[in-house]
This record gives sequence, structure tokens and C-alpha cells, in this order.
Amino acid sequence: MAETKREIERKYEATGDTGLPDLTRVPGVSSVVDRGVMELDAVYYDTPDLRLAAAGLTLRRRTGGSDAGWHVKFPVAVGIRDEIRAPLSDTLPDALAGLLRSRVRDAEVVPAVRLRSSRDVRHLLTADGTLLAELSVDTVHAERLPDGGEASWTEIEVELADGIDDETILDAIGKRLKKAGILPSEAPSKLARALAETGAEPRPPATPGKPGTAGAAVLAYVREQAEAIVALDPAVRRDLPDAVHQMRVACRRLRSAFKTYRAVLDRDATDPLGEELKWLAGELGAARDHEVLSARLRAALDEVPKTLRLGPVRARLRIWTAARGRDARRRVLDALDSARHLALLEALDALLTDPPLRKAAGRDAREVLARAVLKDHDRLAGRVDHALALDPGQERDLALHAARKAAKRARYAADAARPALGKPAKKLAKRVKAVQSLLGEHQDAVVARATLRELAIQADAAGESAFTWGLLHGREEAGAADGERELPGVWARASAPGIRAALRH
Repeated sequence: MAETKREIERKYEATGDTGLPDLTRVPGVSSVVDRGVMELDAVYYDTPDLRLAAAGLTLRRRTGGSDAGWHVKFPVAVGIRDEIRAPLSDTLPDALAGLLRSRVRDAEVVPAVRLRSSRDVRHLLTADGTLLAELSVDTVHAERLPDGGEASWTEIEVELADGIDDETILDAIGKRLKKAGILPSEAPSKLARALAETGAEPRPPATPGKPGTAGAAVLAYVREQAEAIVALDPAVRRDLPDAVHQMRVACRRLRSAFKTYRAVLDRDATDPLGEELKWLAGELGAARDHEVLSARLRAALDEVPKTLRLGPVRARLRIWTAARGRDARRRVLDALDSARHLALLEALDALLTDPPLRKAAGRDAREVLARAVLKDHDRLAGRVDHALALDPGQERDLALHAARKAAKRARYAADAARPALGKPAKKLAKRVKAVQSLLGEHQDAVVARATLRELAIQADAAGESAFTWGLLHGREEAGAADGERELPGVWARASAPGIRAALRH
């Protein structure tokens, strides 16, 4: 079974003659204990075109040391990575292969680099013997596989101990090393250095489109969202917080961009992709919507006084949440494991490699993007006006939901245009986001009422009191009505003439 370890470390340049300073002068470090030398032998795997390395990912099979086995490393921030480990075996474990699927897809994973290291380890301890950090002096020999170049170097690595997340310790150690003339390494990892020194670095992606044109601006945004979908795939599989939501947003942003910027990208190519993005967002939505609704209902119950919580309401909500949650999670994983998902990723790559640019793509980005943003804003205005003209009830609820979708598209359009249009696009996006948030809260209340009615029916059928569910239903109705009364004012700010005029200049 795979396990995850948060790796927080710093790397420094060294030679075989580099001497370490007295690290007991680092605040908090009472003693430095020599743990001896261990021999490590690791083979790093990648696709022939080095897709994993290009994304900053690491896949290795290592023997020797205390953590022999298969390791996958995902970057979290500078100097911080999550290392997912699996026991040593002859072939890549399925649990790790799934985490790399959005990058590797159907390509073969082959040995790319072999690193053999002699690791001289020291433990930095507090006065009570608590391990703060591990410092190692690594003498490394790299060999490009199958028959490439070789390189050797020495480096110092300082890593926080498990359970220690105070990076000020690393800062203090770094100051002592700097005073001794030991400087930070320019390479982010041993693999990156090995690839650079053996002449096998991954190639950066091409950036089609002439700078300053609408085509370049739109393609940069499309690439950003497509990359987010790929990068979030393993995060969703690992069930990391907010990963499903962020991946769903990337799908929606990309689909929205295809619609908004049809003058730039040929819709004959993007419409089919839009349908596939709609499918993926829908599969992700089952989990995300359940997550949001469950949290909303739990919070609503917390606000009800104990004297008004009649019957086993919390137990019933837990049962409902658990049953729906398992189904939603399974649906997400099935989608990510499907051939349809891989085909979508390949199609997005193909579009970015050979983009279906139209005539407007060669024109000035500010002119083309401003026109597209204003068109989406007009569309939103029509839907808001239509919804406000209706009487409260189901028909208005549906119209407000349609307006919410239009607000989301207008906001995404403005976000995509920000690099070209600057502050006016940022301001419009902020104002429209307020409209979207208000309409989103209204729609959440509509969905919550339907679920509360379902829970009330279940409670009644089981001989339980349905009073509390009815109480919450009434509160959701009142909240939705409050939102409808606020909408005209919020919309007035988002549709002010000055907001639109600024986009034209």
C-alpha cells in the first residue's frame, strides 16, 4: 500500500573537501549525531520524451537505505514535495501508475537516469533528543540510460524530520552554511541536475501565436486551464482538499473560453472538446455538489437550537451523506480511469500543438478580447433582466440559475482577458463575481430545499419527526428570498456604464 510523506528540504553545493560548520550553534540544535554512510542506488523512470521531468515530477525505484521502494514525488512549493511510496517490487505498482496516468497516458515508462549515491548522514537533535532535521553529504554519480553521458558531484541536503514543519529551522541552518561559504544549489533536484549535466533536459512546450495578438492571449489561457486539468488529476485521485472543485473549475473555464472566443478558435474544432469538458465537469460535479450540500446541511443543523432538533436528525444526515459520498467518489475515479478522459487530454494537446486559429487571432488582443467580454456581459444582462421580471417561484428560480451560468461565463471571459486588458477586466471580473456568488447562493438554497424535502419524507416514513427538516426548509426559502431582493443592487454595480466603457479604451 502506498504511503505519503511531506518532504521539506534545502540543497547546497559542495565538493569532496567541503567542511561543515558547527551546527550546534543553530538555535534549538543541541547535538549533531553521525549516523554513518549508506549506499543508495536509484533508477529514475520517465517517458522517452521526459514528460514527468518536464512537469517537475519524479518516479524512481530505489534500493538501499531505510526507504527502499518505489517513490513518486509531486512538487508542492519551492523546496517542498509530497513523496508517495510503495514497497519494492519488479514492476511499477498500480497505485503509483494511476497517479501518473494523466501525464504518461499510453506512453511507455522506461529507465531514464541511474543515480548512485554515498550518503553521509548526520542527525540534528534538540536537548531532549528530538530529531529536528537530517543533514546528508551526498556524493552522486549519474548515468544517462540506456547509454548516455555521465556526471558526478557532491551536494549537501538538509531535510526537516517527520512531524517538524517549522522552516525557520532550515533558514537558521542555511545561514550557518552560508557563513561557511556553502551556497544553495541551483538545481531543484538530483534528477534535474543529472538531466542537465548529461544533456537530456526536457523541452519546454511551444508557444504558438504572435505576441500581443488575440491568438497568443487566448492560447495562453487555454494552455493554463488544460495544464490545470492534467496536474489536478493525481490530486483528485489522492482525495486532496478542494482538488475536485479546482479540476471542475478548470474544465468550466476552458469550455467557457472556447465559447467566448469563437472568433479566435474555430468552433468546428472546439465544440466537440467543449462537450467532452462538459462530460468531465459533470462527473466531477457529482462529488463536488455532494460535498458542498453536505457541508451546508451540517452547518444549518448546527445553527438550530437543541430544543428544535427533534428526532435523530444528525444520524439521518450522516447516513444520507455517507451513502451519496461513496457513489460520488466512485463515479469520479471511474471517469479518470476511462479511455474517454485520456482521449480528452490527448485532444487538448493536439489543439495546442496545432491550434485552429481564425482570422481574428492575428489581430490586436485588446480589441478582440474586449469585444468578446462585452458580448458575454450583454448576454448576462439579458438573463438578469429576464429573471427579475418574473414573479417569485419555480420559473424565476430556473431563470436565476441560467443567469448564474451567464455570470460565470462573463467572469471567466474577463479573467482570461486580464493579461491583455489589465485593470478594467480585473474590475469587471470582481463585480461579476459578486453577482455569480449571490446567484450561486440562491441556487444552493434551491437544491438544499429539494434535499430537505427528501429527508423529511424519509424521516416521516420511518416514524420520525420531520419538524426540523421543515424548519430548515423554511430558512432556505427565506434566505433565497433575501438574495433575490439583493440582486438588483449587486447587478447595478456590475453593469455600471463606467465598467463597460473602461474596457473599450
